[in-house]
Amino acid sequence: MGRTGREVSVVGLGTWQLGADWGDVAEADAAAVLDAAVGSGVTFFDTADVYGDGRSEQLIGRYLKGRPDAGVFVATKMGRRAEQVPENYVLPHFLAWNDRSRANLGVDTLDLVQLHCPPTEVFGSDEVFDALDTLVEQQRIAAYGVSVETCAQALTAIARPGVASVQIILNPFRLKPLDEVLPAARAAGVGIIARVPLASGLLTGKYTKDTVFAADDHRSFNRHGEAFDQGETFSGIDYEEGLAAAAEFAALAPAGATPAQTALRWIVQQDGVTSVIPGARSVTQAEDNAAAAALPPLPPEVLDAMRDLYDRRIRASVHGRW
Repeated sequence: MGRTGREVSVVGLGTWQLGADWGDVAEADAAAVLDAAVGSGVTFFDTADVYGDGRSEQLIGRYLKGRPDAGVFVATKMGRRAEQVPENYVLPHFLAWNDRSRANLGVDTLDLVQLHCPPTEVFGSDEVFDALDTLVEQQRIAAYGVSVETCAQALTAIARPGVASVQIILNPFRLKPLDEVLPAARAAGVGIIARVPLASGLLTGKYTKDTVFAADDHRSFNRHGEAFDQGETFSGIDYEEGLAAAAEFAALAPAGATPAQTALRWIVQQDGVTSVIPGARSVTQAEDNAAAAALPPLPPEVLDAMRDLYDRRIRASVHGRW
C-alpha cells in the first residue's frame, strides 16, 4: 500500500454500502459480508466516518474485535461530516474526527486515514499536510492519503512527500487516470486505491431501464449530483447511455467470468493499482468479487475492445470532467 510499507490484497472491500446510501443492510448481514470477504482472502477494508454517520466503522470495529487474527488493513476517511470549506480542514477538527474514528474502530492507531474528497484548495495547503504529519507523529494514524474526484487533485496530492495513497474512481468506463495519475503514482511510490469499480453496478450488466432503486439509494437521489459529486453515481454517466454501454461490455466477458469480475480483473491488471474496492451486500457478491483476483489476465483483444467501447460511448461525457 504505497508508502505505508504494508501489503494488502489486490481486491479489497468497500464498505459504504454497509453504512448508508445503498438501502438497508442489517448488522448480521453486514458481518456475514465482512466474514465472507476475509474468508476469500481479502485483507483490505475501506470505510469512512460519514458512512451511516459512523455505522460502517463501528461494524468493522466490532467484527475485527472478534477476529484479531484476520490481518485486515483498514483505511478510513475524514472530512465529509463538516461543511465543505477549506477552513474546516484544520488540526483541531482533525483531532476530533480522528478520536471519533478510533473509538468507532476500537483502535489506538488507525492504519490509514484519507481526506475524503475535500475542496480543491485543500490539496494545495501546506498547513493541512502539516496537520496530517502531526497525527502521524502522535501515533494517532500510521499513514495518510487522499480520496479525490479529479485527476488534477490526484496529481497535486502525489507530489506531497507524506501522501501514502490516492483513492480515485477507476473502471472500464473511467479511463482518464491511466493517462497521468497511475504513471505519476508509480514513479512516486504512492498507492492507488480504485473505487467505484463497477460504475455503481452498471458494469455488472444486471440493470435495465425498469430497475427501481430504493429512495435512500444514491442511484436514485444523486444521478445529477444533487447530494454529492455526480461522478460517484454511475461514474457520472447518463443512466440509459450507461445501460447500452454495459450491455456491450458484458458481451466481452471471457468464459467463466461474470461482467463484474471482468471489470475487476481489468482494474487489477492496470500497472500501478494497489487494490480495488468493490462493495458487496451479500456473501455471494463478496466471494465473487474476491475471486476476480485469481482470474487470468484479460487478453489484448479484449482490452482493445474495451478501449474502443469507451472511446465510442463514454469518453465524450466523462473524460474532460474528472
